[in-house]
Amino acid sequence: MSDPLSRLALSLVVVAHDAGKELADCLASAAFASEAIVVDSGSRDDTVEIARRFGARVITQTWLGYGPQKNFAVAQAAHDWVLCLDVDERVSPELERAIRSAMREPRRQAYAMARRNRFLGRWLAHGEGYPDWNVRLFDRRHARWSEDVVHEHVVADGPVGRLDGDLLHASAESLDRYLAKQNRYTTLQAEAMHARGERFSAVRLVLSPLVRFVRFYVLRAGFLDGSAGLVHIAIGAFASFCKYAKLRALEQAERAR
Repeated sequence: MSDPLSRLALSLVVVAHDAGKELADCLASAAFASEAIVVDSGSRDDTVEIARRFGARVITQTWLGYGPQKNFAVAQAAHDWVLCLDVDERVSPELERAIRSAMREPRRQAYAMARRNRFLGRWLAHGEGYPDWNVRLFDRRHARWSEDVVHEHVVADGPVGRLDGDLLHASAESLDRYLAKQNRYTTLQAEAMHARGERFSAVRLVLSPLVRFVRFYVLRAGFLDGSAGLVHIAIGAFASFCKYAKLRALEQAERAR
């Protein structure tokens, strides 16, 4: 854990729900932030107790959707500079050093970091699993989360810098859990596309998963991650297929009414 005497004028912001098994490691990895905020959406486990044990300020907020919930959480911060982490993410020592260096004299209003995904017990080093660049450190006066219901991202007013060091994403500890999440996400994506008026395309249904597989498994060398890399990218390609299949189902249901 970082020396509390050298904490940064920075707010750590985390949204959580039943995250008792993951939250402690997340908060401990970013103890260099002078404030920690955990916005909880009604956890039934010990998430709130763990957050308070680490000195975090806990705020209860009914779930608003991924983007809106994170924007709500950012608005509660005492500092304009925020570091937003998911409960299953951890700041590596090298990334902490890069954050400290950037915060001494910020040259950008937002910074992306290379998220490294763990899948089937292996830290992926290629393909879709690495480097998965995500903006997590930003000045809220000049950047904000998108309002997307799924796959939300930070939108910055100016150029985004990049930091050295990995943001460790301990994803998919259980394959069942990972598949359930992909099923949930593709449903949300299809519903969002349908609400925007996007129409089903058989060409995209076929080509989108194929292009995704070739891009990440072949061109970005996902095959070097062994069977874990193959499974990770195959599920991603299937998720692309499911998204468009669900969009077609929504259109059919609408016509049947």
